[in-house]
Amino acid sequence: MQHPAQKPSNPCFSSGPCAKRPGWSVDALKKTGQGRSHRAGPMKKKLAAVIDQHRELLEIPTDYKVGIVPASDTGAVEMALWSLLGARPVDVFAWESFSKDWMKDITKELKLQNVRTFDAPYGDLPDMAQYNGAHDCVFVWNGTTSGVRLPNADWIPADRDGLTICDATSAVFAYDLPWEKLDVVTWSWQKVLGGEAAHGMIVLSPRAVARLESYTPDRPLPKIFRMTKGNQLNEGIFKGETINTPSMLAVEDCLDALGWVAQIGGLAATIRRSAENYQTLADWVRQSDWIDFLPEKEAIRSHTSICLKITDPWFSERISAEEQTDFIKNHIVKPLDTEGVAYDIAAYRDAPAGLRIWGGATVESADLKLLTGWLDWAYQTAKDHAAKNRAA
Repeated sequence: MQHPAQKPSNPCFSSGPCAKRPGWSVDALKKTGQGRSHRAGPMKKKLAAVIDQHRELLEIPTDYKVGIVPASDTGAVEMALWSLLGARPVDVFAWESFSKDWMKDITKELKLQNVRTFDAPYGDLPDMAQYNGAHDCVFVWNGTTSGVRLPNADWIPADRDGLTICDATSAVFAYDLPWEKLDVVTWSWQKVLGGEAAHGMIVLSPRAVARLESYTPDRPLPKIFRMTKGNQLNEGIFKGETINTPSMLAVEDCLDALGWVAQIGGLAATIRRSAENYQTLADWVRQSDWIDFLPEKEAIRSHTSICLKITDPWFSERISAEEQTDFIKNHIVKPLDTEGVAYDIAAYRDAPAGLRIWGGATVESADLKLLTGWLDWAYQTAKDHAAKNRAA
């Protein structure tokens, strides 16, 4: 099978760090103010602008606190878990690698006793209706490693007493989040914004702030986890006075991405672009005889971290389960990387053998459409090659 003539204009389909916005170049970072302290007035204004623009573009309620914290989304989630949990029983929902990590942290590291855990295999959701509104709740909105997302928050009672803690790192700017149902929300710049890694965002509802100011966990908290001073919220964190030194290059890059979001039409535009990207792949999958989505239910399929599995009977019959991941990496992923067509599209290391293609707003649907032809080429070429080797 001859490979397609045209390649995607941008081969970056990684699920994090993700593709830069269309038209990005390093020139976007020239206004950084290299060598300036992040405590200097102009730099503090840039940090505050990141917070303010996130609030405006994501339509975050005015009485919610928005802050920049260390260590990407992971740092933001851990900050919330270690600072807030323990006051009430906890319900933890997991259906992919990172949510399973949060479950492990809560039960094995924090060693909380009154914890209920609900999990599901890759490609499915647990029964979210099992949530008890009297408990705190920890979950992801979009399973970055499984391609499964929450379709809604109808399972969260409006009159809950517990806090809802949501890891939304591959969900913000891709879905319209129901802020009134969420008390703590975290994400990083490296996903739908296509920004640089290492910095996280955290949003606190008034109920979450009240918990911070009324509950002191019986465990030591590292400096980068501390959101209070003298039992009062450290307001500086939510004005751009970061706990430790941020990268002002990354800040400038984030401001550039936020400016692009505003220019193309804001949240509605990024949601639409992600949905269109998903649909491009869905149209291809529908016509394909060798591949399908990992999640069988369309309502829970991610529009950003799109996970696929090979369904061709030849693959399961001729390639052993132990060899399937290596086959995909060596005969589909690597050739496309070598051709400069697609980078970093193998399934996450803990996920079932398959492909994971980023469909966030910084990816162009035209590039995804071109990619599908190359995927067909790579698979058919690999299949033909394997058949010839076996015949020989």
